[in-house]
Amino acid sequence: MGKQLTEMLKGTLEGIVLAFLSDRSAYGYEITAWLREQGFSDIAEGTVYALLIRIEQRGLVDVEKVPSQKGPPRKVYTLNQAGNDYLDEFWRTWSFLAERLAQLHEGDTDD
Repeated sequence: MGKQLTEMLKGTLEGIVLAFLSDRSAYGYEITAWLREQGFSDIAEGTVYALLIRIEQRGLVDVEKVPSQKGPPRKVYTLNQAGNDYLDEFWRTWSFLAERLAQLHEGDTDD
């Protein structure tokens, strides 16, 4: 990824992960693998785990430890109501920014 894409992704990765969790519960490696499948191939697992810790501390997800066949229990993250509310706000903000950027790109800056 280029530096510009990396910087933009930092500001949106939280929303992307919350959107993924709105469809299903998942553990950290599962989320990282999905992000890579979506084309975010340079995302480090550490980045995702740090983000998961932050959203857990902010109360946006519920966490359950489930047994793993290959080691210690896994933390499975499930989006809760606070997370859903935050995700709704993320999408409203995203829509606002996307509209403004489209206007700038098209050269229509007059309102």
